[in-house]
Amino acid sequence: MARSDAVQGDALSAAPVDPMALRKVLRGLATGVTVVAADSANGPVGVAINSFTSVSLEPPLVLFCISRTSRSWPAIRAAGRFAVSFLTEDQEHVARRFCASGVDRFTGQDIVTAATEAPILAEAAGYVDCLLSRSIEAGDHHVVLGHVVAAGILNDSRPLVFTQGTYRSG
Repeated sequence: MARSDAVQGDALSAAPVDPMALRKVLRGLATGVTVVAADSANGPVGVAINSFTSVSLEPPLVLFCISRTSRSWPAIRAAGRFAVSFLTEDQEHVARRFCASGVDRFTGQDIVTAATEAPILAEAAGYVDCLLSRSIEAGDHHVVLGHVVAAGILNDSRPLVFTQGTYRSG
């Protein structure tokens, strides 16, 4: 196996890893693209997230990470519940909209709800509907655990993934 020195340091050294070198390495990991949304006091709030994963089936837990500087996170946290919509390969425009600042991210989106009444994108591949279990500050992000109270498949489209700094079909 060839050794790469793309990330400084090795498993046995305590040398710090250069953040930009680490980012370059992690860009190679393909991640699913989701929208995390809640119904806030001021209407629906949502944000595109690609750091989402299943944690446990018993109890049913999922996890996502969100930047500590996110303007959406305080409203999602205050709601205490959220839904995660899994975007399809045809929803790159939706992912880009939910990354944008200063726009109504829900304009033109058909919304459905499940148990918590958090907004779910009707055209998504599927969703999980969650109660906020806990959040933990970790570096420049919050690690958020959600207890799944409802889940469903909305269509059988291929997922939208993000890798190497671009969107792709999964």
